[in-house]
Amino acid sequence: KLDFVLGNMSKLGEVDALVQGIWEHVRIGPKLSGIAKGKLRLGARILQAGGVKKVFKQNFSVRQGEKLMKVSQCYLSTTVGPIAGLLFISTDKVAFCSDRSIKLSSPTGEFVKVQYKVLIPLEKIERSNESENVKNPSRKYIQIVTADNFEFWLMGFLNFPNTFRYLQQAVSRSHKTAPNSPPTHDQMYLF
Repeated sequence: KLDFVLGNMSKLGEVDALVQGIWEHVRIGPKLSGIAKGKLRLGARILQAGGVKKVFKQNFSVRQGEKLMKVSQCYLSTTVGPIAGLLFISTDKVAFCSDRSIKLSSPTGEFVKVQYKVLIPLEKIERSNESENVKNPSRKYIQIVTADNFEFWLMGFLNFPNTFRYLQQAVSRSHKTAPNSPPTHDQMYLF
């Protein structure tokens, strides 16, 4: 009986963490209706592509033998505010692709819509840190610092512990196998 009770308490803890993750993900977004529309668009895009692996392959170059380890919905912090999207963690890279297109001004002055993408080769990641809001510790963040001191902040994860664990494993694995070459900025991409 004790094992049964402890097992159920553990499951309740997992459910509580998931509910907390969903609340955090929704809280960051602009409006609940906008979030719902965005998630429906994202779901349709994933279905049209044939799954998240294909979304990854369509948006980022994937070398032979590279494996997608984890995909998480989250927000990328930018100077104009958080951008909702998918975080991809593979055996070679960490990549982010926005759920929807953003408007940018072109050199001709016209506005063009593009997806916001970030690609960081694992060997260029100096470290990844877990952080939390001092006033509300349930609000968790991931900071990724590259070898050339660029910082990327991610937040609003549905399952923060799992995503952070996969990121740590991927970075650790790449540092054990990567040759010691000096990092160059042109090997990190911000689309």
